[in-house]
Amino acid sequence: MSRNRIFGMVCAVLGMCIGDVCDVNAQLPPVPAGATAVAQGLFGPRGIKFGPDGDLYVALSGPGGTNSTVDICPQLQVAVAVGGPYTNGNTASIVKVDKRGNVTTVATGFPSGLSKRPDVNGLADVAFLDGELYAVTAGGGCSHGSTLPNMVAKVDAKTGHWTILANLSEAVAAHPSAVMAPDFEADGVFYSMLADHGKLYTVEANHGQIWSVTTTGQVEMVTDISKAEGHIVPTAAVASEDGLIVGNLGLFPITPDSSILMTLKPRFIDWLLGSIDPWLPEPMNVTGTSSPGLTTVVSMAWGPDGALYVLELSAAPGLPTPGAGKVVRVRGRGMAEDVITGLSVPTGMTFGPDGALYISNWGAADAPVGQILRFSVR
Repeated sequence: MSRNRIFGMVCAVLGMCIGDVCDVNAQLPPVPAGATAVAQGLFGPRGIKFGPDGDLYVALSGPGGTNSTVDICPQLQVAVAVGGPYTNGNTASIVKVDKRGNVTTVATGFPSGLSKRPDVNGLADVAFLDGELYAVTAGGGCSHGSTLPNMVAKVDAKTGHWTILANLSEAVAAHPSAVMAPDFEADGVFYSMLADHGKLYTVEANHGQIWSVTTTGQVEMVTDISKAEGHIVPTAAVASEDGLIVGNLGLFPITPDSSILMTLKPRFIDWLLGSIDPWLPEPMNVTGTSSPGLTTVVSMAWGPDGALYVLELSAAPGLPTPGAGKVVRVRGRGMAEDVITGLSVPTGMTFGPDGALYISNWGAADAPVGQILRFSVR
């Protein structure tokens, strides 16, 4: 099992599934020790970011749907052997959690693809750039059963109206990766997004590429990580020293301590000229890697203390194990040290204005049991 096929393995462990159908009335899981539940009962909370209003915005995968594109694009359908074909529904959404813990819907109608495994890919992440809200999808495109593409969408946070800013399905089709995933998905599986230096950067896990999108909708492949590292499933990125640091999920079954951190820098000519040159096919490349003892990286963030905090889906060997997720801290070139343990298939995290760490817990469960947890970090 090679990509981030993490979303269909959890319900059976929880006892929430009968056959391939998960119980939508499943009981809420307990809150881990040391945490405060900011929100509960969410369906697939993935990436989270605080907005300029101080509220927390959450990308939800949604439960998928029943629409099929098997007759529209049979050549793009995901193979049965790896969980396909997908069916889809426009059930992914963005919600926000205000300072009092009230959860309200911000925007709806994003594609949410459900595979036979079942996997659910819907909204992957949100980000704010110049005060505006953007979202990136993982469940769009004909390969995921949708007539909507994978996209970066611009979202009006007040009205919920959204428009397609960048067609990412077209972008990945025009730029094949050097190494094809065994469980290839033609529209890509975008996992995370950040805003930096006036652009949005999104990490695509299945093809192994990093993409940038401008506020006017210009799309560029920043680098093809598969060319340098093979199929290692990159998932998360943070800005660092005029470049990016990227972490990866790795392959299943899980091998503890096998994930790496990759440093991406502008190519020499860009560094020399102090800009990114549009004629270069890949304006950044991998300039170094480190192995500080990480496992199944799914999110990263710089802490108030200047250290890099890394969210791990599951640190146990084998398949993802509820309770084996954790947050670790990496200082300088040191090894990772545990900060928070006992998480269950967490998928995203961010530091809040209060300095606390907020985490999407049970984000990879195919049932409405997702939590947003708050931890004080010392």
